[in-house]
Amino acid sequence: MIEIQSRQNAALKHLTRLGRERKYRRSTGEMLCEGEKMIEEALRSGAVLKTVLARRGWESEMLREAESRGAALYCAEDALFRLASEVESPQNVIFSCMQPQWDAAALDGKEQVLLLDGLQDPGNLGTILRTAEAFALGAVVLCEGCADPFSPKVVRSTMGAVFRLPCVQLPLKEALDLLKTAGLPVYATALHEDSVPLSAVSLSRAAVIIGSEGRGVSDPALCLSDKRVIIPMRGRAESLNAGVAAAIVIYEMTK
Repeated sequence: MIEIQSRQNAALKHLTRLGRERKYRRSTGEMLCEGEKMIEEALRSGAVLKTVLARRGWESEMLREAESRGAALYCAEDALFRLASEVESPQNVIFSCMQPQWDAAALDGKEQVLLLDGLQDPGNLGTILRTAEAFALGAVVLCEGCADPFSPKVVRSTMGAVFRLPCVQLPLKEALDLLKTAGLPVYATALHEDSVPLSAVSLSRAAVIIGSEGRGVSDPALCLSDKRVIIPMRGRAESLNAGVAAAIVIYEMTK
């Protein structure tokens, strides 16, 4: 294990950039993860770990396992260690690994798919991915305008689901063409005069679109959908948080 002694260290600067720059993550194909739980999930899921930075003095069998799989191991005192972290109170390990690669082929044979249309809040996105994986949803598709699924906040919110759940990034029309060709009806969650309750449609084989936090499902997505659905609510609130709405839809799809 190599001890980092300067903020100019190349490995430290690499981890720092991964946490802060989407363009850099895209160019390297890596993402930044933090914490003992995440490295445990990464190792269990077979993720390819690249650079592992431990707080000086922290020991774990997981470090040795990461090294045996080809990861480069570093340690640093607290002041330098914190430079690579994206949270106020870092845990004992920060690491980079290769981003899971999911293309359109990951949708083949999937019978329950959630599409996210312009969902920009990283916390909501991470929660949705975690919920989808927990209920064994077939796949989630990120269409135009969505948050980066490999940003630290999203990755942290998934609690490991990011390593396992098929999460495909595709333009909306291309994704819907694929799903409709596979025979899946497409429903858009939207409050409209012709909307029907979610329980009124069959979701055993279906694709459902969830819109952005601010404007909901976009007009192009509404036009491409087969039907509009709503989550019936008895209270006075006009809408739900996108993450909550998605969780209800996922539950209804997979129950």
